[in-house]
Amino acid sequence: MRGFKCLLYELDFVPKPMSIPDLSDEVTLARYPFLPQAKSWIASMAAKHHIDIDELLEGGMMDRARIRARSRLVDSVDSKDGVEVASIGDIHTEEGRILEAFSFYYARLVVGASEDERLISRWAQAEAERAQRILEKDSAIHVIANTYLSEIECDENGIWKMGLSDFIELCTGITGSRWRLPNCEINDGWVTLHDEGEKYSSRAKVARLLRERMKEDIKLDALEKMEKMDESLLIRLAEPVGMIRGLVASKTAETIALIGAGEEDWPPCMRKAVAELSQGVNVNHFGRVFLGSMSRCIGLPPETTVDFFRNAPDFSESTTTYQVNHLYEREYTPSGCSKLKINHNCAVQTGDDRLCDQPWMDHPLKYIRAKQRRRKRVEALGTSGEQNNQTDG
Repeated sequence: MRGFKCLLYELDFVPKPMSIPDLSDEVTLARYPFLPQAKSWIASMAAKHHIDIDELLEGGMMDRARIRARSRLVDSVDSKDGVEVASIGDIHTEEGRILEAFSFYYARLVVGASEDERLISRWAQAEAERAQRILEKDSAIHVIANTYLSEIECDENGIWKMGLSDFIELCTGITGSRWRLPNCEINDGWVTLHDEGEKYSSRAKVARLLRERMKEDIKLDALEKMEKMDESLLIRLAEPVGMIRGLVASKTAETIALIGAGEEDWPPCMRKAVAELSQGVNVNHFGRVFLGSMSRCIGLPPETTVDFFRNAPDFSESTTTYQVNHLYEREYTPSGCSKLKINHNCAVQTGDDRLCDQPWMDHPLKYIRAKQRRRKRVEALGTSGEQNNQTDG
């Protein structure tokens, strides 16, 4: 079954419905402006209120939409919970609905103009997380589920069932044993999503699975828009693009500063992996597993470990989070120096680092312990010297 799942993922098997349901409720369309049904509605709103590209980028009518768009972009970088759910306008008014819908369109233009696929993925993830939180309480979940899934049903007790092909494709990037097929009830090609408390109610599970599909659609749509960007539009969007790029850079620096207290003790092999990933180098699989297991052993939170991989050329938020959590849950331990050398992940040659040259130094964790002991001895000697000076005085 594991091989079957991988094959589906690699072939990008996406069993979407042949046709999508009608959706005319404007509040729902504004809440989820990335829905395929929202395109014609947004186009009609643009025509009705004379919102063209010039108005969207610089017009006074769209001032508040641009403010909301920037908050969406900031949340995608700065918040662990994705984009803030609440709009700055009343979505039950036409003005509020226009504000919400066109703020999404403006934000999509900005991430597209960044020409940074990692940033686009990060934004898509944040928007999908926002949609998930709304869906958990929104009666529109039925029509949205039928928009994205080929086989989905809900019985009179509120228990959802999903077609096996949809479930397999969507559960791949989600961590936790409840999402593994051996732990699910499967009958006649349907997976029953049973209630497991409020956090993992049947509805909440559907919303979580839908998040994977929505994220992919948002991302692909933004990438398509990125390919169609002309030079003049890129220039006009330079200021908001600079803002979000600067925020990403400062956030990365902040993450490094938070873990910097122990960085002086890291072995050269760990420094090498972190440095290469930050420069966009495609570190091999062995090196990635080593970095994840080292991070676990020295007590770094999984979120920090995921951040190490953000500049990797093939970074995926969901896949990396799943793999890192797997390393932490299974309590992987890092490989020793001999295997690091064989797999081209050792960072030093003889003479580069005196500690690495010691005959007993055969594991990176030994390096960390040795550095910590050495620092404690130096600190103890320093304290002793200060006390002697005070006594002599």
